[in-house]
Amino acid sequence: MAQSHALKGMVRTLRWLSPGLESAIRRFYFSRQFRVVSHKQLTKVSEDLASSWMDDAIPEQQRAVVDRQIELYRAGKPIQVFDALIGTLVDNVEGLDSKTLLEIGCSSGYYCEVLSCRGVSVSYRGCDVSPAFIGLARRLYPSVPFDVEDATRLSYHSASFDIVVSGCCLLHIYDYEKAISEAARVSKEFVVFHRTPVLHMSGPTFYQKRAYGVEMLEIHFNEQQLLRMFTAHNLQVMDINSRLSSPVSTDNDVLIYKTYLCRKTL
Repeated sequence: MAQSHALKGMVRTLRWLSPGLESAIRRFYFSRQFRVVSHKQLTKVSEDLASSWMDDAIPEQQRAVVDRQIELYRAGKPIQVFDALIGTLVDNVEGLDSKTLLEIGCSSGYYCEVLSCRGVSVSYRGCDVSPAFIGLARRLYPSVPFDVEDATRLSYHSASFDIVVSGCCLLHIYDYEKAISEAARVSKEFVVFHRTPVLHMSGPTFYQKRAYGVEMLEIHFNEQQLLRMFTAHNLQVMDINSRLSSPVSTDNDVLIYKTYLCRKTL
């Protein structure tokens, strides 16, 4: 983990000094972190890694990173990943404070605090497939409702929430179209797909990567296919935040993390 942070710091410096060298280091880092899963291997790998995010060791490791970010955010410092969601909601949703919001893939529930830091008073509920994450969320935020839920089989009634946020979990879900469908189903007005890694000339591409000491699946979506899926499930894109991260160049394409705000059309 320390090596990863050091490399990211080096990349930020090289961005100004030598864009070409920075790009080469990004490609090297990408090739070391992500291993392409072939179509032939995909079913087996996805089955083998289906429960990766439920590993009990992940929540405390992730929370240690999040706590540092939240401390800065409380002090008024900008955090790109937080601002991408906050800005998307504040700039587009009228009467935001009167809305109900469900976050799918909420991890330890820290976005309820992130929203509060910027004065957004939505009625927040969180869910995650990991009992360990939900256990931590309930300990940290005892007054906030949290549920153990599978993003592809949500137990909530249709149109239960004004806003549904898919919180950077879609990229780990093999049957991601079903997760899109479920997010749309339980939403009344808006769906946000936050921190979504998209390619523009290729994909979707499936990778196996190691994060928090655990092997897991990660998907980099083809943007055109993704937008067509949104449309197929009655979601119209209203806004796209593309400023979350610097593009990562691969051999054939450019990967950008985007936050999509969609309005339900039916």
